[in-house]
Amino acid sequence: MLNQNSNINHCKISIKKPKVNRVRERKSKSMGGMRIGSKLKSYLEDSSNIIDGDDFKNRALGSMIGLAVGDALGAPVEFLKRGTFPPLTSYQSGGKFNLSKGDYTDDTAMALCLADSLIHCKGINQIHQLETYVKWLNEGYMSSTGKAVGCGKNTYLSLLKFMKTGEKECGNSKMKKMAGNGSLMRIAPIAIFYKDNLFSAMEAVCLSSYTTHGLKICADASILYTGLLLEALTGESKKDLLDRSFIESSINLFDYEFDETLLTIMYGGYKNKSIDEIKSTGYVLYSLEAALWCFYNSNNFKDGALMAVNLGYDSDTVGAIYGMLAGAYYGLDGIDEELKTDLTNYELIKSITEKLIETSKQVRKNFK
Repeated sequence: MLNQNSNINHCKISIKKPKVNRVRERKSKSMGGMRIGSKLKSYLEDSSNIIDGDDFKNRALGSMIGLAVGDALGAPVEFLKRGTFPPLTSYQSGGKFNLSKGDYTDDTAMALCLADSLIHCKGINQIHQLETYVKWLNEGYMSSTGKAVGCGKNTYLSLLKFMKTGEKECGNSKMKKMAGNGSLMRIAPIAIFYKDNLFSAMEAVCLSSYTTHGLKICADASILYTGLLLEALTGESKKDLLDRSFIESSINLFDYEFDETLLTIMYGGYKNKSIDEIKSTGYVLYSLEAALWCFYNSNNFKDGALMAVNLGYDSDTVGAIYGMLAGAYYGLDGIDEELKTDLTNYELIKSITEKLIETSKQVRKNFK
């Protein structure tokens, strides 16, 4: 299912075979990214293990709509310091980009562009992905306003480079300050499309990251968050989803070196932190940690989303990263009705997600 349009050596993720027999067998039938039991090897090698049905569709729609809701909630207070604005309780208008209530920014637009590319190419294709992002940048494709809103510096420079060179990986790989959250914020469509194939999902999201973000830390964060999304899409409990031993035993199976600071976060380093210890800027690890902190400390979609956007700073992206995971966990049915009906392009996002699911089914069917 992985469209082999790229040299994926730097994104190649494989299993440490000696570890397989030492994994404790679990009764769960989850086929997600981090729930790994004695049937792991057959799952990874056999794409016939497919998750379909109404529950998955509800969660997939929840992930995409949740991403957009978090983005739209946070947009009016993006760039504002925490505590300098009245706490948000619902959609608002205004902000730096003077948006209407329910309008989303680059997070959702780029996720929709990525979904559109996956549908068109029937898999990951870095060049087409970048072409679609350029269409958004220049023409407002998939935007909530008819024009590109909120393009981050990393992404903007990468798209300019692509327009000049046609290269498929245009992110800056040398400057640490370029470790932004712009590739992490858009990954939900990949988890949905590759839901039945763990390694294809992780390799695809790695390739997607490198189109605009050249640093490995950005790819690492996207890879591991995709694992969480896959778990949430299959209905895993929050307790297991965020359990250190559960995640650690799974990560140790991968023949891939993840960033140590990232692993500390994934293992639950955020759980005992106070709000004052949580940073919500555009640095990829801060954004990821903030989203996980909000998911961990809330019991429903809306409370967590408001918690995320009220952190301020890069509020729309933290909201989007939270929203894709929480939406997958709670499902579309778990997102408050007013957050759905007042979201700009709600029906468009639903339609694209449904087409993404259907295209994935057809690709698997043809692949067999």
